[in-house]
Amino acid sequence: MFTGIVEAIGLVESIQRVELEQAVVRLVVGTELPVESLPLGASIAVDGVCLTIVEHTVGHFAADLGPETLAMTTLGTLQAGDRVHLERPLRLGDPLGGHLVTGHVDVVGTIVSRREVGTALELDISAPPSVSRFMAAKGSLAVDGVSLTINSITGDVASLTLIPHTLQATKLGDKQVGDAVNLEADMIAKHIDRLVAMRLGGDGNDAAGHTPRRETSIDTDTLRRYGFVR
Repeated sequence: MFTGIVEAIGLVESIQRVELEQAVVRLVVGTELPVESLPLGASIAVDGVCLTIVEHTVGHFAADLGPETLAMTTLGTLQAGDRVHLERPLRLGDPLGGHLVTGHVDVVGTIVSRREVGTALELDISAPPSVSRFMAAKGSLAVDGVSLTINSITGDVASLTLIPHTLQATKLGDKQVGDAVNLEADMIAKHIDRLVAMRLGGDGNDAAGHTPRRETSIDTDTLRRYGFVR
């Protein structure tokens, strides 16, 4: 579990295929974080993706990217010299400065607009309906592992503001129109959606085990009928 508060910017040293049959790619990252103190098998978030440390020395760590990670995130497009956001796992008792982030990316979104507003930067990010349905104004969204507050929603596009500190502490200010970003929607919203779907009928999943987009109209009368409100 993570908070979306980036601890450091790492530098990709290499990314190469290591097991052709299993399509596994090994990512090696240089960092100032004391990763050598972490046990092998520990988790670390790289651009918002929860990875397992398989090797480490002072200032370096390696993690393997499987087919699912390569298909669902931007990590497979990384090249040596690229910068990445890093965050170590949240410990019980640590301050929750951002929001609850699992490191399980939902989808890759696209930057569709950027606007400089004084010393801040506004980004508009497009997401597929399967994820945009969980986005709400003043709600939270993890973008490349950075916890951000959504200003407004227009269709499937979320507008967010990067304050000067965020621009200094992350690489999001480098993002240009058309660039891809890892998105993770608020986990509480996803759980509530599935619980409501189950209460309204069905188990919340289709035959393939996926949660379908339901067109059920939910209004006050519906919520009252099923006991959610009085």
